[in-house]
Amino acid sequence: MSISMYQTCVPVLVRALTNLSGVLAKGAAHAAEKNIAHEVMLHTRITPDMFPLARQVQIATDMAKGAAYRLAGKDVPKMEDNETTFDDLQKRIETVVGMLKQFKPQDIDGSEDRDIVLPLRSGEMHFRGQDYLLAFVLPNVFFHSTTAYAILRGAGVALGKMDYMGKP
Repeated sequence: MSISMYQTCVPVLVRALTNLSGVLAKGAAHAAEKNIAHEVMLHTRITPDMFPLARQVQIATDMAKGAAYRLAGKDVPKMEDNETTFDDLQKRIETVVGMLKQFKPQDIDGSEDRDIVLPLRSGEMHFRGQDYLLAFVLPNVFFHSTTAYAILRGAGVALGKMDYMGKP
């Protein structure tokens, strides 16, 4: 039995973002318990040259959203990057999960060889659909989700591996 592009994309990304939402919920609870302003938590970073928590979530959601739309051959909707609270970040995740769930297998299956072009400030990146998903999107979503987890863990939030992994 083989696995399809849809199966590798939508359910995996929905799960990753759902788990990220749970991690953020624990971050919000920690902030409330310790009387830490959301602004402080959302601007926390691992090291000065890395993006802060809010940006990690924005990138993870942008990557996930972009994957489904690009693999389906559709224009990627833009989102404002203006979240200032944990609730704002939760709404962003909820919105993207809703977008992902609208896709059906027939929208994404067969996109293995679709030409994917990512516009960058320095030019363009070109991918085949399968390479885009497996070697670019999934590693990026997991990297930024893991980094968000690490930022919160470093800030003292009581998180464990299963918070990141989620329950099957």
